[in-house]
Amino acid sequence: MKINDVLRGKGHEVVTISPQATVTELLALLAEHNIGAVVVSADGTSVAGIVSERDVVRLWNGTPEAGEVRVSAIMTAEVRTCTPDDLIDNLMRLMTEHRIRHVPVVVDGALTGLVSIGDVVKSRIGELEFEKEQLSNYISS
Repeated sequence: MKINDVLRGKGHEVVTISPQATVTELLALLAEHNIGAVVVSADGTSVAGIVSERDVVRLWNGTPEAGEVRVSAIMTAEVRTCTPDDLIDNLMRLMTEHRIRHVPVVVDGALTGLVSIGDVVKSRIGELEFEKEQLSNYISS
């Protein structure tokens, strides 16, 4: 199974935020969309970084005026990405090895989607249920 198969089911919409936005604006965006991470992008298509709830928690611990800090100050700038043609198994390895839960999908430098660990797990469960059904049908017939 490929990343494109996951995107086909969940869609290509990606929530982005400007590097100049404040942490307060970031929190509002996370809450509004009920998500755990946002791609940081100046133009909505390039990937400058990624910022998650964890980044906010680390900042908030002892930082006065944390809500006014710019997203660019807390984002991860070295972002691991994938393409729609990458295999889900390879993405699972990448997520496990680098302890990341969100991976932007990029084609020719342009952001085309975002895959979370939840998306990967849902996809894997779907595969396993299909295999189970096929085996049950084979045994029954």
